[in-house]
Amino acid sequence: MPTAEYLTVLTTTDSADRADELARGVIEARLAACAQISAPVTSVYRWQNAVETSEEWQVLFKTTVTAYAALEAHLLAAHTYDTPEIIATPVVRGSAGYLAWIVEETTSETPAP
Repeated sequence: MPTAEYLTVLTTTDSADRADELARGVIEARLAACAQISAPVTSVYRWQNAVETSEEWQVLFKTTVTAYAALEAHLLAAHTYDTPEIIATPVVRGSAGYLAWIVEETTSETPAP
């Protein structure tokens, strides 16, 4: 099955609670089918002319190319970082059932209560 229309999108944040908030917000908005939180990780980076080290939590979203722009906008609005990491990687292969589930979860209407 061709999979150029699927992405994994990575972001990082500074706490487990914040990672959970970002993940839940994206899933509730149906901008991704799944969010996986991994942590803690140690990030070493240059910021404002200084080398920094911090503990962060990674959140990996499974989504579609169609949902990407709205997902990025959501993350930029909800994130506490000035310049959050938001990196999309194309999915080059995947099982047909899983990829169909991603489409279903990012395009279905929200069920009535």
